[in-house]
Amino acid sequence: MPTILFAAPSLWPEYQTALPQALAEVGVSGPIVTEARPEEVDYIVYAPSSPLQDFTPYTRTKAVLSLWAGVERVVGNPTLTQPLCRMVDPGLTEGMVEWVVGHTLRHHLGMDRHIVNPGHAWDPTCPPLARERPVAVLGMGALGSACAAALRALNFPVTGWSRSEKPGCLH
Repeated sequence: MPTILFAAPSLWPEYQTALPQALAEVGVSGPIVTEARPEEVDYIVYAPSSPLQDFTPYTRTKAVLSLWAGVERVVGNPTLTQPLCRMVDPGLTEGMVEWVVGHTLRHHLGMDRHIVNPGHAWDPTCPPLARERPVAVLGMGALGSACAAALRALNFPVTGWSRSEKPGCLH
């Protein structure tokens, strides 16, 4: 029975009920704790805002599971020698797609020109159609690919870049 350290105290209320249920659904049982001796911890559920910054004493730990898709803050941590898993879930993906599409349309349509308009003068400038405005997505992982697909659905010509070689991407 694995011991799981939930090392993101500020997020614990949000996960306190849902995480044990989700683990039970996939047949994983074991204590989920917010404090434990490092030598007793099998898995760490982590967020970059966590006070846990030194992974050295966690010699029994098999993996660190990040609650955030972006793992940039932790991958450079020299004490992290355990495998790192990043979270990608439907809600996170949907939220990122909405944010990226919203801001892409904001810039494409020139919304700021209308919002920040001290004289409130009408400016009949028409933006080009989406198909005439190329967009680049830098990072074609799970989130970037979903954003690129949504932008393509709006007829933006999308070029993707990936650090690793992927079909149809620059790298």
